[in-house]
Amino acid sequence: MRQLFGKIGDYMGLVKFSHTIFAMPFALMAFVFALKTTDTPFSWILLLQVIGCMVFARNVAMGFNRWADWKIDSENPRTATREIPAGKISPKSAMTFVVINALLFIAVSSSINLLTALLSPVALAVVMFYSYCKRFTSLAHLVLGLSLGIAPSAAYIAVTGTLTFAPCLISLLVLTWCGGFDIIYALQDLDFDRQRGLHSIPVRFGVRGALYISIALHAVTILALILFALHCPQGWLLWIGVALFSLCIVVEHILVTPNKQRNIGIAFGTLNGIASLTLATFTILQLIVG
Repeated sequence: MRQLFGKIGDYMGLVKFSHTIFAMPFALMAFVFALKTTDTPFSWILLLQVIGCMVFARNVAMGFNRWADWKIDSENPRTATREIPAGKISPKSAMTFVVINALLFIAVSSSINLLTALLSPVALAVVMFYSYCKRFTSLAHLVLGLSLGIAPSAAYIAVTGTLTFAPCLISLLVLTWCGGFDIIYALQDLDFDRQRGLHSIPVRFGVRGALYISIALHAVTILALILFALHCPQGWLLWIGVALFSLCIVVEHILVTPNKQRNIGIAFGTLNGIASLTLATFTILQLIVG
């Protein structure tokens, strides 16, 4: 039994399951927004289908990324202890895990409605394409943001079978938010990426330029959030969530500057996790109370 739990832990580590906190709250926010703005009855089955799709898609994305990058990861001191380079999970087992989750994702997506069924292979293609982007483009951060940004629009489609402007604003919010903080995260590998010939915003523009681009992306994030909030039922709960999320982003850029990078872990993991959970909680409460 201990060995089984240990292996489960290895696979959860492979996909960084704790990082589900970045996109899942926005998918749930879009889910509730769709229910409330279209007067669609709540369904536990549909909620579980949406959550299942989120988990399966993320498992595909992270599992494939670790499989595609395991040789590169083994050369980087920061990533050499990841599950595949460390020998905890074999490349073959990781790919089997990816295929199983991809099939589950398509199966569950196809059980929701026609549009989610048709778009499921497209979503998988996007999330898997990201893994190769840093080999040829410094825009990999935005492809990652797009991979996560699919989730809110997909949740809205799951409820309504259509897509409108408001959930696209949430997707834009997530795209620029994730792209911006991934640029900050990539500062840790600046020297290694340069030596290995890998592409990133920090490699191309340097530390200062990369942080300016991150700030610009996060300015778009806050603008998209405000525009989305204007489509929601108005109330103090909503705007508290908007304010706290924006504050977290500002603090993130105070903690990480060209001359101060030791706080990248706090800015990337802790602050962004707090930001997403806080915004989703207050927005969902506002949507419920109207």
